[in-house]
Amino acid sequence: MGNVTATSPDLPQMRRDYGSDGLFEADLAEEWPTQFGRWLAEAVAAGLAEPNAMVLATADAEGRPSARTVLLKGYDVRGFVFFTNYESRKGGELNANPYASLVFPWYPLHRQVIVAGPVERTSRAETEDYFAIRPRGAQLGAWASAQSERIPDRAALEQAWAAAERRFPGEVPAPPHWGGYRLAPTSVEFWQGQTSRLHDRLRYRLAGQSWVVERLSP
Repeated sequence: MGNVTATSPDLPQMRRDYGSDGLFEADLAEEWPTQFGRWLAEAVAAGLAEPNAMVLATADAEGRPSARTVLLKGYDVRGFVFFTNYESRKGGELNANPYASLVFPWYPLHRQVIVAGPVERTSRAETEDYFAIRPRGAQLGAWASAQSERIPDRAALEQAWAAAERRFPGEVPAPPHWGGYRLAPTSVEFWQGQTSRLHDRLRYRLAGQSWVVERLSP
């Protein structure tokens, strides 16, 4: 075990006691998309930085996990949508093991939303519709970046971007290796921090063809 310097934070003593209002069954919307929409709107209204940022956890065929932050670009009763390079690490893991989990970490509001379920690709039409509204620089970046692959230096990435800019002086099409995924949830948990670590955890869980709401111990 390495030496701890005098300036290291005292991790065992780092904690906050949350004092926010509780979350009760009577507070929940009948369906999870409505409840999620309420909390997302409150995160936006509170001025949280990138309230649509979510941690996406995947695992490979051997069950070895990985996680990263991506941006939510749509949701409805079918699930949560994000876009990426299909040949990236997460793309490869979702191809081998099409199941994932999401966490929306709305820390300033003492809230989390935790989602799990199977994942499938969106239609090509959905990908192209979204790609068309991306900033041009981001569109070119999708062509320039061999996401998750090793590169020699920053200059190589900038050169690839410049090559993409020359290749597409006008409209930039969506790359064939780039597109959307939709996570179709089987559970959506709403977590509200409370005092003494007695947090409120209410989960919508898909049971057959219907959803049930259950309270989980913190």
